[in-house]
Amino acid sequence: MPIHVTAAGPGQPVTLAVSGRFDFATSGEFRTAYAAQPAGTPFVVDLARTEYLDSSALGMLLLLRRHAGDRPESVRIVNASPDVRRILEIAKVERLCRID
Repeated sequence: MPIHVTAAGPGQPVTLAVSGRFDFATSGEFRTAYAAQPAGTPFVVDLARTEYLDSSALGMLLLLRRHAGDRPESVRIVNASPDVRRILEIAKVERLCRID
């Protein structure tokens, strides 16, 4: 399973860890993972094991932000490799989400 969900407790961010490729093939699983959480829940997207992401993944991050409350601080992206981080920077994802 490329998406692993960890929920710490009420009011705490839910972590979505993506393994392998974050692309159209994993978009349904990613959507199911975040949609199972109440609207307004903050999220951390852990990309430590993400090898690649494409434009559909960027769209999923946008939809996740909307579900999380539509504020930049609602979604935090962590542990992106230099290659994945470069894609996020080119797409200007930092305007939508916090990238650590």
